[in-house]
This record gives sequence, structure tokens and C-alpha cells, in this order.
Amino acid sequence: MQDVQRTDADFTAETTDGIDLNDAQYYFNRELSWLQFNDRVLSEALDTRNPLLERLKFVGIFSSNLDEFFMVRVSTLKEQATAQSTKLMPDGLTPQQQLDAISQQLHPKIVEQHALFEKELRPALANHGVHILNYMDLSQEQRFYLQHFFEERVFPVLTPLAVDPGHPFPRISNLSLNLAVVVKDVSNGQEHFARVKVPDLLPRFVELPKDLQQQHDPSNLWSAVPLEQVIAHNLETLFPGMNIQEYSVFRVTRDADFPVQEDEADDLLLAIQEEINKRRFRGEVVRLELQASASELVRQTLTQEMKLTDADIYEIDGLLHLKDLMSLLGLPLPQLKDEPWVPQVPARLKAIEAAAREARPLDETNNIFAEIREGDVLVHHPYESFASSVELFITQAAIDPKVLAIKMTLYRTSGDSPIVRALITAAEHRKQVVALVELKARFDEESNINWAQLLEESGVHVVYGLIGLKTHTKVVLVVRQEDDGIRRYVHIGTGNYNSKTAKLYTDLGILSCHSDLGADLTDLFNYLTGYSRQHSYRKLLVAPVSLRDRMAAMIRREIDHCRSGNPGRIVAKMNSLVDPQMIKLLYEASQAGVEIDLLVRGICCLRPGVPGVSDTIRVMSIVGRYLEHSRIYHFYNQGDEEIYIGSADWMTRNLDRRVEAVTPIEDPAIAAQLKEILQLLLSDNRQAWDLHADGEYRRRYPATGEAVRSAQEILMGRG
Repeated sequence: MQDVQRTDADFTAETTDGIDLNDAQYYFNRELSWLQFNDRVLSEALDTRNPLLERLKFVGIFSSNLDEFFMVRVSTLKEQATAQSTKLMPDGLTPQQQLDAISQQLHPKIVEQHALFEKELRPALANHGVHILNYMDLSQEQRFYLQHFFEERVFPVLTPLAVDPGHPFPRISNLSLNLAVVVKDVSNGQEHFARVKVPDLLPRFVELPKDLQQQHDPSNLWSAVPLEQVIAHNLETLFPGMNIQEYSVFRVTRDADFPVQEDEADDLLLAIQEEINKRRFRGEVVRLELQASASELVRQTLTQEMKLTDADIYEIDGLLHLKDLMSLLGLPLPQLKDEPWVPQVPARLKAIEAAAREARPLDETNNIFAEIREGDVLVHHPYESFASSVELFITQAAIDPKVLAIKMTLYRTSGDSPIVRALITAAEHRKQVVALVELKARFDEESNINWAQLLEESGVHVVYGLIGLKTHTKVVLVVRQEDDGIRRYVHIGTGNYNSKTAKLYTDLGILSCHSDLGADLTDLFNYLTGYSRQHSYRKLLVAPVSLRDRMAAMIRREIDHCRSGNPGRIVAKMNSLVDPQMIKLLYEASQAGVEIDLLVRGICCLRPGVPGVSDTIRVMSIVGRYLEHSRIYHFYNQGDEEIYIGSADWMTRNLDRRVEAVTPIEDPAIAAQLKEILQLLLSDNRQAWDLHADGEYRRRYPATGEAVRSAQEILMGRG
């Protein structure tokens, strides 16, 4: 057994006013806080104010989130528990205690999720002509069609795998849907166990022909049967001479958080490719989802063969893998969805976007660089168009004869990326093009490898970043030869260069030609691509170089103002707040009287509202139509306010183990816009949740006589 110790070596015992700010009672557990975030996602599915198909979407997101949580977070805890680690998190829990708490908290939520779908959403869909049918409820004609479909489309690709002394238990692939089948040999009466994988190359729901859908109700819009049921009711074809005793649907989740020894890899790209190929089968099983009706024989066989405990088993009453329900969002039922939103072209870019759309030749009056020279441009997605701002910036740079070089980071991008095509075009125009592709972006490794290879083949200089650090920053640098010399243009943002997520995530970006920002990005790219060891930047806060120290200094400055009898104020918006040092510093600020509002969408390990510790700290979370992804940091500084945007959360990994860039906003008009956005979010009473000192999140509702205020709706011009 290892000695009990804290996970952060710098998290030393200190006291303020006799209160030990390292005491575990002042910290929420990271994993349990994430589960609470996912509970807020499920609450959107439960909320009858949301359209039906949007509620179904949140059911799918809840499931998808859990898949990643088990593959990464639970798998890590299980490894630590197996090694009998007694390392304590700041909240005082050991790995095994965290696993126990996760199981206790999550099992009832899974029951709630499936009950919601089976008892409320599924019948509601049927009322609108959308039917997910059970095989047993089908007519003879419908069964005959599915039998033919099985024989023609499904049977040829199935491979039943026996389990006996001559056939060891098969390696079940990660996240696959399977049938556990018990058959009896008619010749000797012996029972046998077999596994049949549900092919993931076929649609999960087998749609019936229109004439069979509307047999009993002409208003039926869509009727389908889960593929696993089609297979289950035709098993005799797979096992001739056997009696089918029972079948149960199950699904496994494996540890998918692979380590790569970067400093030992001769070729990082090849090393990651090898690990990706292992991911589906290599990791240990960390969760078994099993049909609740499964017999004890099936349950014992699966748990023993995969070395699981009862806590690892999640019994499902109804359909497994509800993420697949998101395919129903493509049905032509606009009345059951959110009203469509078309992102607006930023006002200052309308004329330029129109010229680009009409394919007018570029000149100094209709290119985006001329507009940026007039002053910085703030873009806010998805309210403002990504295609008409960030993509326009890069695509125009690719064809502008005055542009000499384009350098950018790619952490995650979309499948059919206009930005990647633009970089290829720029290379074909003999511009110097550099793309830093982060191969270690979790679950996007394969996609990023493909992009890296395509870019390299097109003449783009592709680099993979620094050993031991993920490059998470979102930056573009464009170098342009102009009449008065070289000028550098930049985009610094909070979100990925991904046209698909730009319609779903709220993100911010700044387009600028400020000379200091251009010089800073030049230094940053030299740091990322060469052997530069840059230790200071003019304007940018860069992790792991200066970001932590500068953020800490600005919090301490607010503390000093309060201790001098002046007001102190901090408003910070981020995805997650985990870092113990930053939390402790916020506690010290609260004890000094600094008023602090934190908008934390996901994980928050800080406990607000504790007398003598965090009286002046308020924490809220917004979960709505769009995923709140932007990061904004605002420090009052006695009226000489400072406001920043960038890619970093206040998590230890962002501050110490990733390359991040956060930029100051020095244009007064843009700073005012950002403060207005923060105020809108803080006043939300429709999608907002307040975190209380007891650890519970409570949804906000309008007070009597108060108007409903949804920040996201207001930003769309609908509130």
C-alpha cells in the first residue's frame, strides 16, 4: 500500500484567518461534479418546455457523454484502485471511494433515463407518427418483410461465436452491441453459450416499407424495428439443430485512454496509429450494459469472463445505446425541433462576405484584411457565422497574392473542412503554410492523422507540437506583404476550427492586426515548430509559460484592492474549474471581500457560499440549446478593467500540461460587448443552474411577474 498523499505537490497546507483552505470539505470531487453536469443534460430531456426531438437529442447526448466518461475517467480510477493506490484528491476521496460514489450516483440516473424514454418519449413519438416497434408487436406481413431483410442483408455478415473449452470467450470490441445467446443441443440436451455481434455497419433501426408502416394508420410517418431484435427473432437460422433457450442484448465499454511514450517514439504519427488500432480491443472492460431480463447464467458468464463486479453492471430495461436515437433528428418534423437558426454575418464583414460569395476579384476594398486594419473584429459563434468570418479569413488568405505565409493550429476539425482545403490551396499557390495538427486530441486522433497526411502530401509543413504537451490553443497567423511593409494578421479564439461544432458551441474569436499580437504568435509558432524556448510574451498569456502566474497575479491584485478598502470584482466564464491552486486563491479573494461570479458549464470543484471561506463566490452553469464553450476572464482592477478570451480553462492540465493562448481585449467597444455577454449570461433564468454550498445544482426559474430571460435566445435576437 502506498502512503496517503495529495495529488498536487504544490497543494501545501496553508491557513487564512485560522481556516485551512486545503481542508477536503471545501472541494467537490471532480468526477462526481462531472456526473452532475451530465445530470443537467438529462434534465433538458426531462424538461417538457423543450420540443420533443430536442429532448430525444439530450437523451442521446447523456449516453454519449457517459461512454467517454467510462472510457477515460472510470478506466483511470479502476487502474489506480487495482494498484491499491490511496492517493487522495483534494476532496479527500481515494480512487476506490470515487468508484463507489460514481456507481451509487449513476445507477439510479440510468434507470431514470431509460424510464423517461420508454414511458414518456417513446409514446410521445408514436403520437406524432414515429414508431420504434418491438418485433413481438408486428403483423405477419411485417415479420415476413424483416425475415427477408435478415436473410438478404444481415445473415451473410453475422458470425456466431461459441464459448466452450475449444472456443475461448471472444474479445468483445469497445462500444459494440451484442447478443448473448443460450442454445440447447437437441441431440444431447446440453446447453451452450454463444455471442453474436450486431453489425455496426448496418442501420441500428430497420425501417419498414411505407405500405407496411401505414397498414393500420395512414398517418404513420416512420416505423422501424431495432436491428438487434431482427437478429434475435431469426437466431434459428444461425443455430440449426439447436433450440434457442434465451437471448440478451449487452454492450461493453473498454478503457480507451491509451498512453503514448512520446519521447521514445521514433515517429509519433505511427505510434498513435498503432495505439488507435489497439483501442477497440486492448483496454480492460470497465462497464457492462445488460438487458434487465438476462438470466443469471448469462449474467454470470459475462461478468466472470470479463472480470467484472456487480457495480460495473448497468441493467437496462428497454433499448440499449440510446445515442442511436439521435438519428431520428433527421426526420421531417420541424414542429418537434427548435426553430432553425441561421448564423448572421458579422455587420462589419457583410460587404466582404457578399463580394466573396459573388466571386469578385480580391482588391484592397473587398478583402477581410482591409477591414481588420480598420480595427479589431469580434466574432461570436454560433450567433455569428463561422463561414463568413473565420473561414473567410483563412480562405481569402489562401488566394490573396500579397499573403506570404499562413500558420495555424488544428486541434479538432470537421470531416469536410473548408479550412483544410484552404491550406492546401495556399500551399499550391506557393505560400509558406504551417499546420500544427494535434495528434493527441482524444478520440480525434485518427481523423487528425488523416488530415496531417493529406496536408503533408499537398506541400503543407505539418508539425505535431511539443513532447509532453498537447497543443490546445486556437490561433491563426497570416503574414502579408503590404505597401508599407510586412503586416501580421491573427485570429485568436476559444473554439476549434470546426465548421460543424461552430453551429453547436458558443465560442468567441478576435481578428486583429495588432503588431504585438502578431509578434507574439510568431514567437509562439517558433516555440511550437522549432527549438525556441520563449519565456515571455508581449500581450498573450501562454501556458505553460505565463498563463498561470499572470491569472494568479490578477486575482491577487483584486485581493490587494479589497484589503486597501476598494472594491474587487472578478467574473470568469469557463468549461471547468478544477485546479486546486486557483480554487484556493479564489477562496482567499472571497475572504478579502472580492465579489466573484463564476460561469462554469461543467466540472466545478470549488464550493461556493461557505461562511468565512467563499461567502462572496457565486457559481452558475448554463446548459441549453448550445454548448457553452467560450472562455472569458474579467478583472475589475479599480475601474481600469482587464478582459481576456482564449482556449484555457482553470484546470491543471490547461495551465501546466497544454499549450494555450489567452489574449487581452484592449478595444473598448469589444470589451463592452464581452461584458454585456457576461451580464446576459448571469441574468439567465431559463437555462441557468446555481451551485449551492451543499453541492446541489438548482435550476433557476423566473420570479413571479418576471419575464423569462434565456441568454442564448436573447443573443439570437429572440428573447
